[in-house]
Amino acid sequence: MTILSFLIQIAGATMLLLYAVRMVRTGIERAFGPSFRRIVTTTRNPLNSALTGLVLAIVLQSSAAVALLVSGFAGSGALGFAAGLSIVLGADLGSALLIQVLSFKLDWLVPVLLAVGGGFFIKSDSRKLKQAGRIILGIAFILISLRFLRETMDPIRDSNFLPSIAGFLESDFIAAFIIGALLAWFMHSSVAVILMCVTLVAIDAVPMVAGVSLVLGANLGSAVIPIGLTRGLSNSARRVPVANFLLRGSGAALALYIVNGLPVLSYLGGGSDAQTLINVHVLFNTVLLLALPFCRFLEPPLCNLLPDSPVIEQETPVLHVSLLDDSALTIPNLALANLKREVLRMEQVVETMTAPVMELYEDYDKDRAITLIERDEVVNSALDDIRRYVAAMPADRMTKQDWKRARELTEYAIALETVGDLVAKILLPLAREKSQERLKFSKAGGQELVNMHERILANMALASNVLMSDDLESARLLLEEKTEMTRLERSSRKKHLRRLSDGSKTSFESSNIHLEALRALREINSHVASVCYPILYRGGQLLETRLIETIGEDDSSRAGG
Repeated sequence: MTILSFLIQIAGATMLLLYAVRMVRTGIERAFGPSFRRIVTTTRNPLNSALTGLVLAIVLQSSAAVALLVSGFAGSGALGFAAGLSIVLGADLGSALLIQVLSFKLDWLVPVLLAVGGGFFIKSDSRKLKQAGRIILGIAFILISLRFLRETMDPIRDSNFLPSIAGFLESDFIAAFIIGALLAWFMHSSVAVILMCVTLVAIDAVPMVAGVSLVLGANLGSAVIPIGLTRGLSNSARRVPVANFLLRGSGAALALYIVNGLPVLSYLGGGSDAQTLINVHVLFNTVLLLALPFCRFLEPPLCNLLPDSPVIEQETPVLHVSLLDDSALTIPNLALANLKREVLRMEQVVETMTAPVMELYEDYDKDRAITLIERDEVVNSALDDIRRYVAAMPADRMTKQDWKRARELTEYAIALETVGDLVAKILLPLAREKSQERLKFSKAGGQELVNMHERILANMALASNVLMSDDLESARLLLEEKTEMTRLERSSRKKHLRRLSDGSKTSFESSNIHLEALRALREINSHVASVCYPILYRGGQLLETRLIETIGEDDSSRAGG
C-alpha cells in the first residue's frame, strides 16, 4: 500500500511539474509568439545566434521548443543550417541555466507569486497582463511541484524500496543513462526530468553519481524529442535536430565515461551534491558551445544524410488548383468536406499574399508585388467557385444543419476574399507609393507595423487550425487576438499622433501611409478572425445579439413603471 501511495503521489507531482512548465511556455508564446520569427531569423553571427537561443530557452522554459521553432524556419528557408544549429546549442545552455535558477530555495516566494499571478490572470482585462499572470502562476506551480516531490520522497527514503533502486542506478551507470534519456523523451521535458533528479539528489534519495548519469541521459533524451516531432517535415527542417542529436549524443556518451571513469566530480562540487549535479549539466552544455565555429562544416554531411527532395516542375502551383469535386455534390458530408478544404486553400493563398507585405514596405520590388496582386485573382476565382458549388448542392438531401454549415463556410470565404482585396488594393499600392515618394517610417512607427503584421500571420495560422478542428478554446483565443489587435491599432495611432505633435519630420511625411496601413492591417485581422464566431456561438460562448436583450430590459422597466 505504501508503494502504491508513493507512485500516485509522485505521478501527481510530476504531472503538476509538466503542466507548470507548459503553462509558462504557453503564456510566453501567447504574449510574444508573433515576434519569435523575427528574433530567430535575423541573427547570423554564431555567437549572437547562440545568445538568442539561450534567451529563448529561458523564456520558453524548453530547449526542445526552440529546436522546433528553428526547424520550422530552416524548412521554410528563412534560417540557415549553421545559424539554426548555433541557436539550438545556445538554447541547451539556456535550459541548463534555467535549472540553476529554479533549484534555489524559493518556497517563501510561492504565496507572493500565487497572489500576483492570480490577480493579473483573473482580474485584468489586458491580454498581456493576463498572460503575465499565467507565466507567474506557472512559476509558482513549478516551485510547488518540486516541494511535493521532496515531501513524497521523505517517507520512503529509509525504506528498502528506494535504496535498492538507488543502488542499482549507482552500480550500473549505463542503465541510469538510458533511464534518464527515456524519462526525458517520455515526459517531453528535460527541464522537468533534471529538476526531479536534482530534488532526489538533494534529499539523498539518489546518489550523486547516479544522478549525474541520469542528467547526462536526459540531455540525450532532450535531443531526441525534436527529431520525433519533426519527422513529418522536410529534410531541410530535420537537419538541425539531427545535427544537435549527433553532437549532444556523442558528447553525453563521452561525458558519461569521463565522470564514471575519472575522479573529476570532486572538482565540480558546489557545496552540495545537488549543486554538483547542476554544475555538471551547465558545464556539459557550455563545452558543447565550442562546436559553434564548426557548425557550418557539419552541413555537407547532413545534406548527404538528409538530401533535399527533388523539385517537381508543375505548370500550375498546387495552391492555385481548386479542390471542389462536383461528383461529391450528391453526398452532403463529402460536399461540405470539399468546401472546407477549398476555403482552407483560399486561406493559404491569402497568407502567401500577406506574408511578404512588410518586406515590400522596406524594399519595394515591382515584379514581386505584381505576382502577389495576381494571386488575388486566384482568391476571387475560388470564391466564385464556392458560390457556384453551394448553389449546386441538392436541396432535397441537405439538412438544415448542412445548409447552415455551408453558409458559414461561404461567409468566411467572402471574408478571405476581402482580405485579398485589402492586400492587393490597399497595402501593396501604399508600399509602391512609399517607394516612389522615397518616404520612410520612423523607427518606432515601422516597428509598430511590423509587430501588427507578425501578429496577423500568427493569427492566420491559428485561424487555419480553428477552421480544420472547430476547437472551442482556439476560437476563444482567436477572438481575444482580435480584441488585442484593435488595442494595438489604437495604441499605434496615438503614438503616431504624438510623434507628429513632437515635430517628427519623418512621421509627418509618411503619416497618411502609416495610418492607412494600420487600418488595413486591423481590418485584415478582423476578417481572418471571423471564422471563430460560428464555433463560439455553437459552443454557447457568444450571444447572437445584445440588442434584443437590452430592448427587453427597457420594455420591462417601462411596464413596471
